Amino acid sequence: MTKERLYIFDTTLRDGAQTAGIEFSLEDKLSIIGLLERIGVDYVEGGYPGANPVDTELFSKSRTKSATFTAFGMTKRAGRSVENDPGVQGLINSAAPATCFVAKAWDHQVELALSSTTDEHLQGLAETVRIAVDNGKEVLIDLEHFFDGYKANRDYALRCAEVALEAGARWVVLCDTNGGTMPGEISEIVSEVCSRVPGDHLGIHAHNDTGQAIANSLAAVEAGVRQVQGTLNGIGERCGNADLITLVPTLVLKSRYADRFELGITSEQLARFTQISRAFDDRLNRAPARQSPYVGASAFATKAGIHASALAKDFSTYEHVEPESVGNVRSIMVSQQAGKSNLLTALARHGIAMDKNDPRLERLLETVKERESRGYSYDGADASFCLLAHEVMGTLPVYFDVESYRASVERRHNARGELVTVTEAVVKIRVGEELLMSVAEGNGPINALDTAMRKDLGKYSHQIEDLELVDFKVRILNGGTGAVTRVLVESRDGTGERWFTIGVSPNIIDASFEALYESISYKLLKTEAAQATTAAE
Repeated sequence: MTKERLYIFDTTLRDGAQTAGIEFSLEDKLSIIGLLERIGVDYVEGGYPGANPVDTELFSKSRTKSATFTAFGMTKRAGRSVENDPGVQGLINSAAPATCFVAKAWDHQVELALSSTTDEHLQGLAETVRIAVDNGKEVLIDLEHFFDGYKANRDYALRCAEVALEAGARWVVLCDTNGGTMPGEISEIVSEVCSRVPGDHLGIHAHNDTGQAIANSLAAVEAGVRQVQGTLNGIGERCGNADLITLVPTLVLKSRYADRFELGITSEQLARFTQISRAFDDRLNRAPARQSPYVGASAFATKAGIHASALAKDFSTYEHVEPESVGNVRSIMVSQQAGKSNLLTALARHGIAMDKNDPRLERLLETVKERESRGYSYDGADASFCLLAHEVMGTLPVYFDVESYRASVERRHNARGELVTVTEAVVKIRVGEELLMSVAEGNGPINALDTAMRKDLGKYSHQIEDLELVDFKVRILNGGTGAVTRVLVESRDGTGERWFTIGVSPNIIDASFEALYESISYKLLKTEAAQATTAAE
């Protein structure tokens, strides 16, 4: 039987940006796009071109390699032509090859929010779609409040879907905007819509206000839609959106869907879900939810007792899928093999081959566990994991040693009588037999230490000329006088590669310095590896 194609559309960079307490920088958005492409989503929605400087810069060029980069905005405003509507023109002129326009499918919202009429709104919808199609865009229409609109005025809601399709939209997306629709209602209404609009042109966009965004998305798929929208870890305004980290494994691994549908996500990409989910939480500077389906630390955890005894004989007794399928690990006292499998996968990402029976693998596993008990987390710091693996294996070169460092912050009046804060750092580094001392001022102690450490690395200086510190996040792991601080540093170089390193210490400066040291070490390691590959060729 030929399987039907099911498409995954991610809205993390727009819907997720509406989450209380979350504000994405340009670097955040670029990094998240990289995470999304690693798990194989079909569409990445970036936000509103022109809405703010971050999104204006983001849409100055197409930012994806495999997924379809998508801009978001409104259909034309009432009383304006599409040619003279700056919002529509901004979307058309963006570098994104696809554009998602939002239209109101609830007549009450048309009158209340837009001060317009349903006929005028339908005309504006059609004109917006046509001009975008004429300009070579793949067009999606988000029908906002569709399910409430359907219940209030069925004919108008259905007409919105028909008009969008007739005007040339590739996708018509049915939105449960306030998250209040029940799965049974979703199934009935979507089935009716499919009698007017082919399912391979329909999508579902579910919010989680009743905790049923995933159930509603699955109900819509079974009723006929062939595009599913959601966000990483389910973030979004109010109670969030459908969580793609839970939804996608269900669609791929459960025979009810796997036997009928094909997704553009490979088993290798699915095995990255745990790492991507946790790396995303690290970027948001928050702790991963331990009981998240599939990827949580407790998702495959079983305490000793009858469950553990049963698992030792048959893992399927209490596990609905293999933890390795989503990159997670089994956590029971009777077996550590799953942990080794996970490490082998992580090592392979760095081109490190190791046999599962190699005693160094057991040593690495124990080292990771011990360090994680002290606050380290390697899911979001892959470069630090690479260095740790080489260290345990005895293959990590010692490029330089830091003999000492000092950072001082002074608040004083300058020559003009202005109150200023001056930060100075001194770093002593030994490269081979050569002792080097560098002094630098910076915008805070971390910047000063980073500048001083990279100021003079002797024979390695030329190898780090293009190294740049991109982002710096601090998280307090526990409170009180014995608080432990975790620092995550993001770096990049001239090749465009980005990497993350981690430092943990009760002292924030010490934790930061550790992460900076590892960033430079990783840069040198990968530079020498690239040179060795070039020489071999």
